[in-house]
Amino acid sequence: MSMWTVPPVLAGRHVRLEPLDRRHVAGLQAATDEVLAQHWYTSVPAPDAVAAYVESALEMQAPGEALSFVVSAPDGEVVGTTRYYDLDPSTPRLQIGYTWYARRVQRTGLNTEAKRLLLAHAFEAMGCIAVGFQTSWFNHRSRNAIERLGAKCDGVIRNHLRHADGSIRDTVTYSIVESEWPAVKRHLQAKLEREHD
Repeated sequence: MSMWTVPPVLAGRHVRLEPLDRRHVAGLQAATDEVLAQHWYTSVPAPDAVAAYVESALEMQAPGEALSFVVSAPDGEVVGTTRYYDLDPSTPRLQIGYTWYARRVQRTGLNTEAKRLLLAHAFEAMGCIAVGFQTSWFNHRSRNAIERLGAKCDGVIRNHLRHADGSIRDTVTYSIVESEWPAVKRHLQAKLEREHD
């Protein structure tokens, strides 16, 4: 059961994910900027809000509601963060989200490999029968990225949450189910090979 309470270290050729800790605040402050944080439909923190963001992630993790990761490039530089959340070990299923990266690594193989590692751990180690993703209706970049992974849209939850600015959020929800994982895994591996030829 510890795999549902302790974030693992997940490492590939192009990315490393390890448990988020307060010592990562400075690295995350360097990874974010005011431009990343200006989009009202995301939860990317401005540099001066990173410490509070990390505290919130750790508070969510303490009672078993999430497993939070810091994301690093191969050179060890911190480039972002992500987490498992809505953990449901009895089903078992979870969501992947709260993901943001430094602009220099967006739309690179780093995210593809990070998602492949997270999905493989969820399906193959944790035994999940489904993994979900959720994003704001207005976050078209995130929606496109989720769809490029091979996740299928389950629908839209209207008036579901609030954006960081307080406006009401319609949430687009996606999932990959256990039977789809082998094909999605092949798809992600092929994407990685193309991106790094």
